[in-house]
Amino acid sequence: MTDEISTQQNFLFSDQPLPGIYEGNTPPQDCLFPQTQFKQSSPKRQVLFRCCSRLAASGLSGADIAVEYLYGKYIKNLSVHTIRQSGHVVLSFLRFLSNDNTDIYTLTRQNICFFVEYQQDRGLKTLSVIGYLRALYAFITFLAEQEILPHTIMQNKIRIKQPDSLPRAISSEDIQILIETISNVRDRALILLLLRTGMRIGELLNVKVNDISFSERKILIYLGEKNYQGRAVYYSEDADLAIQSWMEIRNQGSEYLFAGRKGNHLSYSTAWGVMRTILKNAGLSHKSYSLHSLRHTFATDMLNAGMPLEVLQQLLGHQEIEMTILYTRIADRTREHEYFKAMDTIEHGRHHEPHRINDQLQKVFEEKKLIRSHGKKLSK
Repeated sequence: MTDEISTQQNFLFSDQPLPGIYEGNTPPQDCLFPQTQFKQSSPKRQVLFRCCSRLAASGLSGADIAVEYLYGKYIKNLSVHTIRQSGHVVLSFLRFLSNDNTDIYTLTRQNICFFVEYQQDRGLKTLSVIGYLRALYAFITFLAEQEILPHTIMQNKIRIKQPDSLPRAISSEDIQILIETISNVRDRALILLLLRTGMRIGELLNVKVNDISFSERKILIYLGEKNYQGRAVYYSEDADLAIQSWMEIRNQGSEYLFAGRKGNHLSYSTAWGVMRTILKNAGLSHKSYSLHSLRHTFATDMLNAGMPLEVLQQLLGHQEIEMTILYTRIADRTREHEYFKAMDTIEHGRHHEPHRINDQLQKVFEEKKLIRSHGKKLSK
C-alpha cells in the first residue's frame, strides 16, 4: 500500500492505521477518533470521517477506493455538502452492486442503468436522481483516471432530462405583506439582505462583518457556495437601515454578521425557521415560498427593472448564463412592457428594422454556438 494511503488512514482514524479499509475487515472501534478529538475537528472533517467510517464498516468491495476518493475531495477543499452527497451516493452504489452480485471492478453501463432505475422506482424525484447520477459519474471518472476501469465506461453516458420548471418568485404584493410582518431586528436584516442582494442563504450565513463595506453598501463573497468563485454584491437603502439596526444589538463577540449561540454562524435550520415563522404570521404559508424564493424574486425584479443579463449573471454568481436566462421567462412585466412598446412602433408606422434581434442575447447565442450559418446573416 502506498505511503499516501497510509497517510490518509492516519489522518482519518487517529494515530493508528485503520486495517479495515484496505484489508477487507470491519474496523475496530478503537481505531476511530477519540470522542474529544472528533468533537474538536472541523465540520468538514467530521463529515469526511463519518462517510469513510460507514464505507469501512460496510466491508463492501471497492470501499477502500471510495475512501481514497472522498479524501481527495477533502484535499481539494470541496464543500461539506459535496463530500456528504458523494459519500452517500457511492456507498449506496456499492451496496446496490453487491446486492446484484457484482462490483466496481466489473462495472458496465448496464449496471449504471439499473442503479438509476432503482432510484426512480423507489420514488426519488427527477432532480434528485440527476444529482445521484452526477455524483456517481464523478466517482466513475475517478476510477477511470486511476485505471481501475477502462475509459470507455465514460462513453455514451446516461443522461436524464431535467424537468422544465421555472424558479418560484414572490409576488410584489406578497413581498410587501411579508416585509411588513417582520418585527424582529435580526430577522428583518436577514430577509432584506437575501431579497436585495440575491445571495444564496449559505453565502449570507457565512458573511463576516469584515466582509462588508458599509460606506459602499457592498458585501464581498470570497467563495461562492456552489461555484467557488468570489464576487461582490450590493444592497439597497432599506437593507442598509436594517443592517445598521442589527449591528447595534448583535453579538459583538462573533466575527459573523449572523451568529448562533456559540459564536459560529447561524445554522440553515434556524434561518429556515425564521422564514417559516414570517410566512405563517403573514398568512402566506400555503404558497410554498422558501428562502431561495427571495433570490428568485431579486433576479426577477432586476430583470423587470432593465438590468442586463450579463450583469445579473455576475451578481447571482452563475457560471453559465443559461441559468440566468431562466429568469427572463418569469419577468412578466418586462415582457409586457416590451410587447406594447414594439406594438406601438408597428401600429404607428415608425421606422423599425425587421429581423433585428437583441444584441445581448445574440452574443450569448454566438458564444454557445447556437447560431448556425445558413448562407444568411442576421442583421444587427
